[in-house]
Amino acid sequence: MSFSPHAPGLDAQRVLRLGRDACAVEAAALTHMAERLGEAFVQAVRRILATRGRVVVMGMGKSGHVGRKIAATLASTGTPAFFVHPAEASHGDLGMVTSHDLVVALSNSGESHEITTLLPMLKRQGVPLVALTGGMQSTLARHADVVLDCSVEREACPLNLAPTASTTAQIAMGDALAVALLDARGFRAEDFARSHPGGALGRRLLTLVRDVMRRGDEVPCVPPEASFSTLMREISAKGVGAAAVVDDAGRLQGIFTDGDLRRCIEGGMNVLAMNAGALMHAGPRTIAADALAADAAQLMEQHRITSVLVTDPDGMLVGIVHIGDLMRAKVI
Repeated sequence: MSFSPHAPGLDAQRVLRLGRDACAVEAAALTHMAERLGEAFVQAVRRILATRGRVVVMGMGKSGHVGRKIAATLASTGTPAFFVHPAEASHGDLGMVTSHDLVVALSNSGESHEITTLLPMLKRQGVPLVALTGGMQSTLARHADVVLDCSVEREACPLNLAPTASTTAQIAMGDALAVALLDARGFRAEDFARSHPGGALGRRLLTLVRDVMRRGDEVPCVPPEASFSTLMREISAKGVGAAAVVDDAGRLQGIFTDGDLRRCIEGGMNVLAMNAGALMHAGPRTIAADALAADAAQLMEQHRITSVLVTDPDGMLVGIVHIGDLMRAKVI
């Protein structure tokens, strides 16, 4: 049956009411589930932390889709996990599960045939079982070592049939486990970035200054005795709007920028008669090569500058990072 969203029979107020009711039902379900969290949740976290192998998540239908999401969230937050389809498990994929693993099984009713069929074999292997179910007296609940109550009073579906509030409860319970586990493991933002190297967070937390900085002949630098014209040629040639001033050993003495030139001219200084040592700004902002590129970006933003000089622990100039370098690396 086809239906046009612009049909004259569409009741906009009814649509809004149903949408709001669905949100309210699911919000209430999560509130009630949070209030029920207790010792079983703590036991589930303890068992997962003690697992020497991996967490194997299983679920059929909509619970299966939720299970895939839970496995992915666990894996990205420090708990190795993967999803196994219970129907496929009965035809060979159960071999993926070892006695060192732990199974998290999702079933709202707790009677999904494809899952209950596997329970005797899992028991025989000695695999710990954590159940996420709304059927607290179900077959799954009776066989589980830990049962997490994901029951809901009703589905958000106006027919009370389509899995809606129940799957939301399962997702939230999985997220709750992941959050508790990452905290217990001391999981940090840097650890998260390592499992997300292609994302924006990964770039911000894994990219170092040394990965993006300019070095060697790309670094604009002059000695203190360099004339004003030499200084300006170096700034123009290297294209970062600044030049470092270094001594004969390469140790940083100061910096001169486009902004410094403007301020000198506005102050009526005879820049043509001055050398780099007289014009430079001593004590410039610097950063270490092994610092995060994101820290360089923060330094630029904080001090309203577009370049940061890179020095080693002895104060030797080793590079320069420009805001354009950070943008090309997608750090900012």
